[in-house]
Amino acid sequence: MLKPSRLLLPLLAALLAPTAMADTHGATDPRIEALLTQLGKVRDINEVALSPDGHHLAWVVETQGKPGIMLADADGKHARSIGLAAKPGTCSEEGLAWAPDSQHLAFLSNCASSRSGMGGGKQPDIYVFDTQSAGKPDHLASLNGFAHALSWSPDGKTLGFLYVEGATRRASALAAARPSLGEIGVEGIEVQRVASVPAQGGAVQQLTPADSYVYEFAWAPDSARVAYVAAPAPGDNNWWIARLYVQPAQAGATRTTVVDPKTVSGPLHGLQVALPRWSPDGSRIAFIGGLMSDQGATGGDLYSVPAAGGAPTLLTPGIHVTPSWFTWKTPQSLLINQFSNGHAQLAEYSVDANRAQQQRVLFPAQGNVGDGSAMMALSFSADHRQVAFEQSSFDVAPEVYAGVVDNGAPSAVTAINATLKPSWGKSESVEWDNEGFHVQGWLIYPLHYDPSKHYPMIVNVHGGPSAVVLPRWPVMGASFGPFAGLGYFVFMPNPRGSYGQGEAFVQANRKDFGYGDLRDTLAGVDAVEKKVPVDDHRLGLAGWSYGGFMSMFAPTQTQRFRVVVAGAGIANWQSYYGQNLIDQWMIPFFGASVYDDPAVYAKSSAINFIKNVKTPTLIVVGERDAECPAPQSFEYWHALRTLGVPTTLVVYPNEGHHFVNPEHQRDLLQRALNWFEKYLPPQ
Repeated sequence: MLKPSRLLLPLLAALLAPTAMADTHGATDPRIEALLTQLGKVRDINEVALSPDGHHLAWVVETQGKPGIMLADADGKHARSIGLAAKPGTCSEEGLAWAPDSQHLAFLSNCASSRSGMGGGKQPDIYVFDTQSAGKPDHLASLNGFAHALSWSPDGKTLGFLYVEGATRRASALAAARPSLGEIGVEGIEVQRVASVPAQGGAVQQLTPADSYVYEFAWAPDSARVAYVAAPAPGDNNWWIARLYVQPAQAGATRTTVVDPKTVSGPLHGLQVALPRWSPDGSRIAFIGGLMSDQGATGGDLYSVPAAGGAPTLLTPGIHVTPSWFTWKTPQSLLINQFSNGHAQLAEYSVDANRAQQQRVLFPAQGNVGDGSAMMALSFSADHRQVAFEQSSFDVAPEVYAGVVDNGAPSAVTAINATLKPSWGKSESVEWDNEGFHVQGWLIYPLHYDPSKHYPMIVNVHGGPSAVVLPRWPVMGASFGPFAGLGYFVFMPNPRGSYGQGEAFVQANRKDFGYGDLRDTLAGVDAVEKKVPVDDHRLGLAGWSYGGFMSMFAPTQTQRFRVVVAGAGIANWQSYYGQNLIDQWMIPFFGASVYDDPAVYAKSSAINFIKNVKTPTLIVVGERDAECPAPQSFEYWHALRTLGVPTTLVVYPNEGHHFVNPEHQRDLLQRALNWFEKYLPPQ
């Protein structure tokens, strides 16, 4: 959730963090080490790309922390490594994009580079592999910065991509923030633009204006235009006021504002727009609009607008699911991957100028799915008869899945992580009603569950708040599901504010952070306790990002939780507003700035109720967290320490909102496990 602040007290953090890293954990339960070892064995599958003709399948899989590309038949057979890497795990190759001819595959590689790039690493360039050739990939373009989202024009003559020339960091608020030096908001601003290079090679051209930060783009069917979502730089702050534009696919071309949520009337007013997709005839653009707390975490309703501009039309009023990704199947139909009651499902919708209506669910996913290009994205053949994606669940580690759409959910075509088995118990969906809302969550049972015993339970609140918990294989770091392997129930609710029950449900926690969603969560705990033998006197709470805020705020409102782990949290919305450079995100959720309505920020600030807290709390954060700045964790820790509440603050050096150092990921999870075992022993 949230986006960057750079006022991160780096000196104090640097002083504290090394001491914390050097500290031992005391006697460690050997089961913790076994669990950590198992989590470290998973090989991440970052991307999946099915060729337009449906004959070839490519995916990106990590080896020793480095992404590499595999190419296979559509059924996963005859897989082989391609690219320039002499040995998997020695360099990075990723960013898959099939050309319309299904013969050429573009990607990014730093395997042949000797030039220094971001963070001192090797600089990636663009290459194209000819699947009909036995030779090496061809070098298409040299880059000087960060590139991603490679996309061929429909005529195959041009490769477009998002590009930050001269980038010093990955273009993501999850990455570690740059130090706050120089004239803040003026110096060192990095702008992401749409760039292109001819299919035969040549100079890279930047198509969009230099003062406009582009988040997503899409080619028009005629290959002569692009649609894109953009806002004035700096990009980290302004996505929440981004507009939808169309312009000719030429450098310096004049653009047209197609949708400005700030000025439109109707349900889209003041909300966010994402995922523009041209209709097959190029006459209009469909997109997702809704209350979204993070760029890239897309969810909302479906809208359409004439490509030349005009009033946007809400196509899905009143639906009780949350579309997250879609593609046009025909001029009269859409394939939509949507959240429904804590599950992902692919559905087909009929569409006309005024309405999109669900016709059938093609298949429900068995867990969390995606092809790596966008959240919930799927890779289809050009005729939309075949589909491919990566999938994992609480029970099955990540694999590539592919098959014919009408045959139901595809099967796995790889066995990359087939030897991994859960070290925790079974999982199940739990549903309940509260205050007129239908709510859902996921429950993971303890390993070797015995219904005659009573167990402690850890409640894990997701980030966002506009997000959702789906079944997925746990990862190292801020992943609390594996605690079920040590004798705990783990409950992961999707309270109001979450995706999966429709846009009204998402917007239900506006100006109400920590209240209605907490009541939904506590009602969910009650529902779980009616199903299974959970000891209500042994409840723990954990979360990251918005979940970190909830982990700080909940103990000020209830004494029900006996131990807390708060990761990257928010203690004081009023001070947070002044500490960060992303104040734009807060207006849609709080209704006004802190200067215009300080009371609504104070209402949800844990620091204003801090004397109610009695709960032992472990606080963890990255030193250079660009989304939830470290000073918020300092403020909460300082208050608890002053009040005599057991607490520990660990600041991880050089980490952002998403930890990238494997040692830090492991250390974070181990500390959290030890903290719960200390204050909430399973037996």
